[in-house]
Amino acid sequence: MLAQRIVTAVLLVAAAVTSVLLLPTHWLAPTFALLWLAGAWEWAAFGGWRGPLRAVYTIAVGLLMLLTYWSSFDVRWLLYAAGGWWLIAFVWILKYPTAIPERLVAIIGAFVLVPSWFALVYLHGQPRGPLLVLTVLAVVSAADVGAYFAGRQWGRRKLAPNVSPKKTWEGVLGGLAASALVAGLAAWALGLPPFGLVLVGAGSAVISIIGDLSVSMFKRNAGIKDSGYLLPGHGGVMDRIDSLSAAAPCFCLAAILMGTISP
Repeated sequence: MLAQRIVTAVLLVAAAVTSVLLLPTHWLAPTFALLWLAGAWEWAAFGGWRGPLRAVYTIAVGLLMLLTYWSSFDVRWLLYAAGGWWLIAFVWILKYPTAIPERLVAIIGAFVLVPSWFALVYLHGQPRGPLLVLTVLAVVSAADVGAYFAGRQWGRRKLAPNVSPKKTWEGVLGGLAASALVAGLAAWALGLPPFGLVLVGAGSAVISIIGDLSVSMFKRNAGIKDSGYLLPGHGGVMDRIDSLSAAAPCFCLAAILMGTISP
């Protein structure tokens, strides 16, 4: 099982880095869209959509992605909407267990998937965009790895036992430290103000944890253990992009507000 997880993780990292660095934005968009649509297929089950309805839901999310990609609008409003949802998600996690209507869960999926995909595509199209996208991916991965090892070594105080019993506050601190370190290295490599990017990295790490917990909450609400079985040793696509789906729009918005990229 561990060997399976490692092989899958290495292949995913290699594919992501290669795509981000070599593909132009207009090709990266549909490449990432395929992954996010696989996530939509899995999310449909959180909302109780079965059979042909899962395909309908996935197509609907795909159409929303196309609409955001081809429309002309101030991207900040989409990112603000995503940030607003993650604040609501945080409150919801604190109040769990509470029954969550399945239809509402299905609607929420659009607020999770569409802005996160668009944020990565939008970042990629900016000057130094590929490196900024890699920074987001590295920050989220560092938060995950740091939390895992710090939690195993020092974890005592449960973070959200009703949602994810294994996560601890010590793990959160480890994840924040790892993300801040990665963000500082990225700032040095990109020639950006280190203090600002470290704050953005740490903030994105916090939001990524909320993203992870929210997907765990929706899986529990639906009585599902893993979101899917597409990735050997890792479960489904949503089990891999849950943290990124929260961190990407928040990182992108922070980069705009800091003047690192244009709105």
